[in-house]
Amino acid sequence: MIKNKQLSDPFTDLLFNTLLGFSLLFFISIIFMNPIAKLGNVNFKAEYIITVTWPDDQPDDLDIWVQDPNQNLLSYRESNVGWLHLDRDDQGDLNDTVMINGVETVYPINQEVVTIRGIVSGEYIINLQYYKSTTQKPVTATVKIEKVNPSLKVVYVDKVTLTNEDDETTVVRFNLDVNGEVQGINHLQKKFTNYGLEVLE
Repeated sequence: MIKNKQLSDPFTDLLFNTLLGFSLLFFISIIFMNPIAKLGNVNFKAEYIITVTWPDDQPDDLDIWVQDPNQNLLSYRESNVGWLHLDRDDQGDLNDTVMINGVETVYPINQEVVTIRGIVSGEYIINLQYYKSTTQKPVTATVKIEKVNPSLKVVYVDKVTLTNEDDETTVVRFNLDVNGEVQGINHLQKKFTNYGLEVLE
C-alpha cells in the first residue's frame, strides 16, 4: 500500500520563519518605544524644606515670603524664583474643599510649604504675613526649617503669633555656607509687603 506523503517546500519554510522573526522584532521594538508609565513617579529634589502650619480650625490666611542671597523674592505672587519654590500656598479655608469621586471632601490642613532646591551661599530671610483675617483673632503659626540632604535634620523651629490682618514679621534670617550648612541665625526685621511703614534693614 502506498501512503500519500505531503512534501514541504524548503523555500516556503524559510519565508515563513523570516516573517515570524520580523514580526517578533517589530513587537519588541513597539514595547521599548512605548514604555509603561510609572504612576506617581515624581522627580523631586530639595535641599531644604520650610513649613508653616497653623491650627486647622482657623480659616485665616497666612502667607510666607522668602528672599534668597540673589534678592529673589518668593511669595504667592512669584511662586518659583531661583532655587526657591512655593509647593503649597494655603488660603485658609478657601482651598480646603476637594472633589473625590464626585463628593466634596473637606481637607482642613493649614500649611504653606517652600522648598530650596539648590544651594546658593548667602543670607535667606523668611517672613510671615497675616494676609486675610476671617476670625479677627490672633494666629499662632509654627515655622520649621528642615535640611533634607544627606539625611533629614531639623535646623530651626519656632512659634510666631500675628495679631492683626496685614501684620508682617521676619521669622528668621540665616546664612548658608558653600556646603549648604546653616550659620548666623538672627531675627533682624525686614518688611517685604507694602502694608507697613519703612523697610528695616
